[in-house]
Amino acid sequence: MYGLLGLAIIVAVLGVINTLALSVVERTREIGLLRAIGLSRRQLRRMIRLESVVIAVFGALLGTGLGLAWGITAQQVLKSGGLQVLTVPVTTIVVVLLLSAVVGLLAALLPAFRAGRMNVLDAIATD
Repeated sequence: MYGLLGLAIIVAVLGVINTLALSVVERTREIGLLRAIGLSRRQLRRMIRLESVVIAVFGALLGTGLGLAWGITAQQVLKSGGLQVLTVPVTTIVVVLLLSAVVGLLAALLPAFRAGRMNVLDAIATD
């Protein structure tokens, strides 16, 4: 079970990295304009890291909510077959949600660094 969870986490991390990398590429002009009106590199990197954490935590909350709903539904369906007790691993859920925020932060490091290194004039000139 934990192996499948690990694979799901790897896929989620790659999805967050891909989303952020595409976001930086697609918003090159907007990033240049923000930098031109006074946004510092540090503020830009912070903005991208925050966006990554929000994406990761939202995905984890959505997945946790759907997983709990499916688990509760399956337990109710299988109650007549001997599955009487429903146990929700609250500690594991909290740890996974906290780790998703950390993973989201780590996934944003490279795209945030790349966005911070953009030349302002070249970024504004892109179409």
